[in-house]
Amino acid sequence: MKQIYKTAITAAIEGGKAIMQIYTKDFSVEYKEDKSPLTEADSAANAVIMQYLSQTDIPVISEENKLLPYSQRKNWETCWIVDPLDGTKEFIKKNDEFTVNIALVTNGVPQFGVIYVPALNTLYYADTAENKAFKFVVADENTGIENILASATEIKPAEDKAKLRVVGSRSHMSEETEAFIESLKKGTDKEIDIVSKGSSLKFCLVAEGNADVYPRFAPTMEWDTAAGHAICKAVGLSVINNDTKQEMVYNRENLLNPYFLVSV
Repeated sequence: MKQIYKTAITAAIEGGKAIMQIYTKDFSVEYKEDKSPLTEADSAANAVIMQYLSQTDIPVISEENKLLPYSQRKNWETCWIVDPLDGTKEFIKKNDEFTVNIALVTNGVPQFGVIYVPALNTLYYADTAENKAFKFVVADENTGIENILASATEIKPAEDKAKLRVVGSRSHMSEETEAFIESLKKGTDKEIDIVSKGSSLKFCLVAEGNADVYPRFAPTMEWDTAAGHAICKAVGLSVINNDTKQEMVYNRENLLNPYFLVSV
């Protein structure tokens, strides 16, 4: 595996450690201009991750960094897209469903993604060139990167689908999503189950075969989805822009994502 991918995996795990140091104690919550919550864990994880990614000399788009204008970003062939703490609402609720997201994007297309779930010590990563994605439970915080890569288990989407399992959000079930689910019910004889998860874990559910489709008809940003997109892409799933009906692309002028659908 490329060294920069190993660096990203290490950054995600170490960023997760910084998050957990705060998760286990009382912490303060602030609110950004858009009313979204911000904790000290967001900033702490971002600082750790940036220490690692800065070694790669590849520019970074992070939710917690000052965003550069598109006039500068548009010339980037390759960049990292980072959410140091995805699912801040889940973090505040202390339900363990929050993640660290790191993706490498080239010409708008995800090449590599890592999602780390620090409260569950669970790591997902994928290289789209290899068309493979992996999962590993980090039982020992001293486990080295080479041992992780050697021991990780390959994941794949479900093939035999007795039911149609649709991923819904714990915090963002929109009217459009509910209407989509109703349309599915009319178009299939299969029983439909709703699987609720927070953060980018929704992508992981589909990638590892614990759900079948993920409609996202509510606002997200590029850092919410790029890593999950890479993991889904590596296992043969599509992440389709609901406006263009084409695969989602990244490092756009507007970092607010369109609605999208994850499916086979």
